[in-house]
Amino acid sequence: MLDLRLMLAGFLGLTGLGMSALLLQRGHEREQLWRARIGRVLGPHTKQPQAAEVLPFRIGGAGDGARPWQQVARLFGIHLERRREYPLRWWIVLPAALLGARFVVGIAANIIGGLSFLLIVPVWILLCRQVFKWFDDRRRDALTRQFPDALAMIVRSIRIGIPVSEAMRLVARESAEPTRREFAIATDKIAIGMLLDEALQKLAARNDLAEYRFFATALSLQNQTGGGLAETLENLADVIRRRVAMRERGHALASEAKTSAGILAALPVFAGLGLAVINPGYIGVLFFDPSGKRIMGIAIGMLVGGIMVMRSLIRRSLT
Repeated sequence: MLDLRLMLAGFLGLTGLGMSALLLQRGHEREQLWRARIGRVLGPHTKQPQAAEVLPFRIGGAGDGARPWQQVARLFGIHLERRREYPLRWWIVLPAALLGARFVVGIAANIIGGLSFLLIVPVWILLCRQVFKWFDDRRRDALTRQFPDALAMIVRSIRIGIPVSEAMRLVARESAEPTRREFAIATDKIAIGMLLDEALQKLAARNDLAEYRFFATALSLQNQTGGGLAETLENLADVIRRRVAMRERGHALASEAKTSAGILAALPVFAGLGLAVINPGYIGVLFFDPSGKRIMGIAIGMLVGGIMVMRSLIRRSLT
């Protein structure tokens, strides 16, 4: 029995590590595909940033020059340069995720016994990465929604004769976070002597947003070829508004699928609560009997797996 539990624990541990590696690989492939699409659109007019500029905290090898504590931060998905912008401090997320991992491992212990402690570190890392990824996605969505208004502010400033750098400084003063902070960083670099094109390229690379790359390319082309910058930026703002509207439309169309997934995920929980009220002794077998605990752990695992599959299907339909 002990050998069987050991084999099961090893299998689950390897499965967890394999899933983590698969998620990282899929993220890297998606990044490369997105970068290739941007390159085809932008053409040779702009210099593509290096991988270290686009994702400065991606997991790398030991020879990438990062310090040990930076490599640990990368492993947990923490972007140290944006750690103050997270809704929750990283030193709160880490212990909270550890408690969540302990809860998950406690459920797994009903199936594989005491050897489930081997899973606590992979589950902890996976939970932390998911939480910080959610923080980053929220920030990127906010930047995308705020960018058309920032472009409109720049267009109005240019039309009354204000230079682009001063218009960006106005955005840094008047916009909401996180757009205010990003443009403040760019204008500070311009103030200390960095070229406008280079500052915008770094702005686009730091946030890895296609909209920022289009903005940097539009200004670069205007500096090279001339033309009406205000009209160009106004057209760009209109295109970005349409992109945001299309994405919101996609989320609206997927709301039915999200609602169905939520109902299917909540149905077992409400059914269990109803049984606990009607017949506590009947449902108590799942919490006090060893065989019932094992069945309970398997059921929770299958439920979580089903939720992840439904979530993956919905997200794929929106990409």
